[in-house]
Amino acid sequence: MTLQIGAVAPDFEAETTDGRIKFHDWIGDSWALLFSHPKDFTPVCTTELGTLARLKGEFDKRGVKLLGLSVDPVTKHALWAEDIRETQGAAPNYPMVGDTDLVVSKLYNMLPASTTGDANNRTAADNATVRTVFVIGPDKKVKLALAYPMTTGRNFDEILRVIDSLQLTAKHRVATPANWKQGEDVIIAGSVSDDEAKTIYPDGWKAPKPYIRIVPQPK
Repeated sequence: MTLQIGAVAPDFEAETTDGRIKFHDWIGDSWALLFSHPKDFTPVCTTELGTLARLKGEFDKRGVKLLGLSVDPVTKHALWAEDIRETQGAAPNYPMVGDTDLVVSKLYNMLPASTTGDANNRTAADNATVRTVFVIGPDKKVKLALAYPMTTGRNFDEILRVIDSLQLTAKHRVATPANWKQGEDVIIAGSVSDDEAKTIYPDGWKAPKPYIRIVPQPK
């Protein structure tokens, strides 16, 4: 079972392709996206890492730091990066953790705590559950957790959409409806009474039902 939303993201120290980091210090006042991979030189992950490299500017605009993780060593990540550049048109432009001792994978419940051994003796199938995305806020708490099977590539446009919602709803007392996109109408949060809502939204709101109060997205 993955970490629950609202839980403090476990802190850790690890070697990355950009040097050693302490996770919470590395996040600082930013948001963070931690995304894991079961093994280097796997086909679906190769496409994902290249896609994320091309989208890095979109995450930068949102103040989101990117951190990849694979159970293989950092030296192997560097070799993989060349394949990613060649086949996907962009190599990782963000750090990648080398989780050879499986410490981070176990901390984040991607592998059972009882798992033994190191990366060299494990296959991608052994690490199939190391296919998770965590969005972590500046408060170091988990805001989103998604687990993917090895045969299904991740949709980073959807992850950007969710980050837009998370950042909006962290700032304003609203929620976003199904399939919401940046700039579309939102819903007044249930924690806001009608009396409060009249102060916040003096122009009123649309209410197809009393508990569905629709307003334009706050600026």
